[in-house]
Formats: sequence, structure tokens, C-alpha cells
Amino acid sequence: MKSFPLLLAAAAIASMGATSAHRSSTAGAVASSPPSCSSHPATTENIAAQLAKFRPVQMPFSTAGLSAREVRMVRKLVEAGQDLESVFWRESDPEGLTLYKALANCPGETEKQIHHYLLINGSGYDLLEGNKPFLANTVYEPGHALYPAGITRKEIEDYVAAHPAKKAEVYSPWTVVKRSGGDLVGVPYHVEYNQWLVPAAKALRDAASLSDDKAFANFLRLRADALLTDDYYKSDLAWVDLDNPKFDVIFAPYETYLDDLLGVKTSYGVAVMIRNPGESAKLVTYKKYVADIQDALPLAAFDKPSNAGHPTPMEVMDAPYRSGDLRHGYQAVADNLPNDPRIHAEKGTKKIFFKNFMDARVNYVVLPIGKLLMRQDQASLPSMDGYLSVVVMHEISHGLGPAYSRVAGKQADIRESIGPIYSGLEEAKADIVGLYGLDWLMNKGVLPKSRARDYYASHVAGIFRTVRFGVAEAHARAEMMEFNYFVEQSAITRDATTGRYAIDFAKMPGAVASLAKELLEIEATGNRTRAEAWFKKYGTMPADLQAALSKTGRVPVDVDPITSFGENVR
Repeated sequence: MKSFPLLLAAAAIASMGATSAHRSSTAGAVASSPPSCSSHPATTENIAAQLAKFRPVQMPFSTAGLSAREVRMVRKLVEAGQDLESVFWRESDPEGLTLYKALANCPGETEKQIHHYLLINGSGYDLLEGNKPFLANTVYEPGHALYPAGITRKEIEDYVAAHPAKKAEVYSPWTVVKRSGGDLVGVPYHVEYNQWLVPAAKALRDAASLSDDKAFANFLRLRADALLTDDYYKSDLAWVDLDNPKFDVIFAPYETYLDDLLGVKTSYGVAVMIRNPGESAKLVTYKKYVADIQDALPLAAFDKPSNAGHPTPMEVMDAPYRSGDLRHGYQAVADNLPNDPRIHAEKGTKKIFFKNFMDARVNYVVLPIGKLLMRQDQASLPSMDGYLSVVVMHEISHGLGPAYSRVAGKQADIRESIGPIYSGLEEAKADIVGLYGLDWLMNKGVLPKSRARDYYASHVAGIFRTVRFGVAEAHARAEMMEFNYFVEQSAITRDATTGRYAIDFAKMPGAVASLAKELLEIEATGNRTRAEAWFKKYGTMPADLQAALSKTGRVPVDVDPITSFGENVR
């Protein structure tokens, strides 16, 4: 892409390039000569054009119906979330944070553009361009700042093979890996990020003292303790047990999207949420059949542990504030947490749907792109209700299927077994098992079969939306694979004359069932080679789809949320 002309300061370039290629082993280390408003690194992209792909959307904090005490509690939760935002940047790209802070008050348009694009990505790596650095003289680190710069997966695996006693430390989801002479050490998150986690924990305890919900207050105190120990088990149990809370938070290092090296390191994410009671009430139908869908999956019985008796908490919430991995890059409209397989086995998971973010995605992205790319007689089929149903089943399906892999006759963690491609595999599994579950519900008469066209069309429109992120992003990697598989099965076809795509609704159920079986078996067996071969075969953007997507420039790629609390990182 054509470069965007900028002033170039040799000292700034040298500093940024050196720290990117040879990052200090101390997380949060910054360039010795940070750039200023008049001297900043050149970019490798047209930043203005990249920014134009995102639609700014207000996500206001409405105090209507809240007491003064509740408003103070929400503000304390946001304060805690801002501390975790500071940690996330240091996990993702400390050098990018240095530049982001240096450009915060610069008046020039160019500086403002760079500053804002750093915010959108949470780093100097462009998610829309396969994590390509958009700052000159920088190098993409697949492990971000969670590992020593330049280290490879093979080097880590060889080290662990020679030092098996260090495996738990190096592979822990909550350690930063560093070099110590010829050794690798894992520094616990609560040690590495202590200066931000201590005030975050205090703010959570302050919020607990303002809560009128004893169970929620107890959870907040347990989560504050967990931040300072990296042991989230007890607080996760309390979180899943919350019964229709008016307020809730996601507040932990859960997801592994930053880790393209081993696929095991988590990053901090925050959502402060207020219940939408009317929309939450609509989820009762889905809750009722979760265990039955698990039993019906096309997978051997011993690989699908029963969910019978597990609670299935689901919440439709409005999120006036998000930070960390829920703020940057891909704007999630739902979440299924926690990811700890022990919690899955004992309690199940909680499914959360962000109503304000879902409304923005569907209205500004999914429906418009469906109208442009789908055959005219199907272009009006995608809908808000259809998309919500697909997303609900997607999140339910994160908790379905195997809880562990079977490797060499032993139980093994699925993430570790599959490796870096796990995030894409799991997102695809949730998509396809979700569609399989919708088929099951329709075949059982729980949902009307007349809705099938709505569900499938909404999912396919969502595929067109998601693959615009490029296959470096986990959700886009998943849906690119799904699209190619559906095309191979003739469940999706392209009209050569119009360039639009059509769904063969008769072939979709069979294609969904066969793909569900494949993905579930990969997870159950922990077969990394099979997973990588599958995504290699189906993971490339076909030329005709690329050409079609090039005509959707007026449709935003995603929303850029603007909150009432501003952006605060230190």
C-alpha cells in the first residue's frame, strides 16, 4: 500500500527500530528517545484510509434508573478497567504505547491519525493487514511482548523438551516468558504487572463496598484477590453463579488472541455491563436445550461430557465501557467465559451478549454488506433477530464438545495440544456447532423450520463482514475456512454474471454437520497436524471473494466505540 508521507526523525526511527527488533526483557520498557509531536516514525500505510474503514459509534453511559450509589460503583469499575488497559498495552506492544502516549496531545492531523490507529489496534500492528506493522522499522512479534523478542516456537519446545520441569512455568497462561542467560523463566503476571494490578484490585474492592448485591460484591472481592495471585478459579465459580445480576463485569486475562506463538498466553480484557432485562428474557428457549444439543453432537460419547444439571447463565447486557482485548481490534458482540476447562466441567460457562455493540455491528456492517454481496433474492434475508440467534448459539457452543483432548491415551489441554491455530479452530467450532444446534432445535420443533433461511443468510452475511479482517485474526481465519468449505460442498455458489453469492439451503445442513464432525474430532484428538492441514487447505482468500469485497468500501469494516469515559492508559 502506498506510504503516507510523514516527517522522519532519525533518532526516533533508530529508537523504535531497535526496541522492536531487540526488545528489553523488562515488560513495559520504552524507547530511550520517545518521539515527539515534531518527530515521529514514518508509517508504511495510508493511515487516513485505514481509519476510514471504522465507523465511530457512541456507546454512552446512561444513568437513567441508577441510584447515585450505583453510578459511583460503575465509575469505580471503570477505574479498575483503566488499570487493566494499562497492562494490556504492555502485553501487546510497549513500544506502541510509548508512541501512543507521546502523541496524545499533538495538534497535527497526521499525529492524531497515528495516535488513533494505535488505539484501534492496541499496537503498531495492523489487524486489517495481517498484523503488518504500520510503523516503519518495526517487526511483528507473534508473541507480542509476552515472550522474548525473536524467539521461535521451536526454540521454546526444544527448551522445554530439555527442561521438562520448566514446562508448567513456560506454558502457564499467566506468565511472561523471559531469558535469563541460557534459561527461559516465566514471571507471573501478578509480579510483572503489580504496579497496575494493585490499584485495580483496590478499585474493585471499593466498587464492592458500593454494591447492594451481596453476591456481586463477594465476586468483586474474590476477583480482586485473583488479580494479585493469578488464581482465578474461586472467583470464576462465583462469577458463573451470579443470578441475573443488574451489573456485571468481565475482568480477567481470559483470551489468547495475542499469542500467535504458542497460543496459550492470555491478555487482560474488561467489560463493565448493565443488564438489559427485556432482551435477556428472550434467551430462555436456548438455555433449556443446551445439554440435549451436547448429547446430539456428531462425536463419540466419551468425548462429549454431559452438561446435564449445569447452569447456563446468559445475559444480554449493555456495555458502556470496555478495555484491554475487548476494546482493541475486533469488536466482540458476545463472549462465552471462563475458558478454564475445570469450570466447564463443574459449572459450565456464562454467555454474555453486548446489545449495544451487536446493534451497531448488524445495522452498520452486517446488513449493508449482505445487501451488496448476496444474490438479490436472498439479500434481504439477513436480520437482527437471525444474527442474534446465530451469535447466541455460537457462544453456547464454545461450551459444547470436548473439554479436553486425548493425546497418547492421556487427557490434555486442547489449547496446548493444538497450538497457535487453536483460537481460529475454536471460533470455527463455535460457529459451526452453533448452526448444527439451530438445525437440531428446528428439527425438534423448538424453533420453526421457516427460520432456517434467516439463520443461514445471517451467518453468511456475517462471514462477509468478518473475513475483511484478514486471516491473521482468529474469527476471520475461522470464517474464511468455513466459506471455502461451504463453496466446496456447493452450499454457497457464486453467480459469474453478477459476482453475487447465493446459499443452497437444501445443502447447508449436510455441510454444517460434516464440518462440525471434523472440527469436533480435531479438538477431541488434539491433532495439531490435522488442524494445521485443514486450515491450510481452506484458509486462503479466493480471488473472486477478494474482488467482491473490494466493492464494499463504503461499508465500514467495524465500529470504533466512543465511550463517556474517554481513553485512559498510563
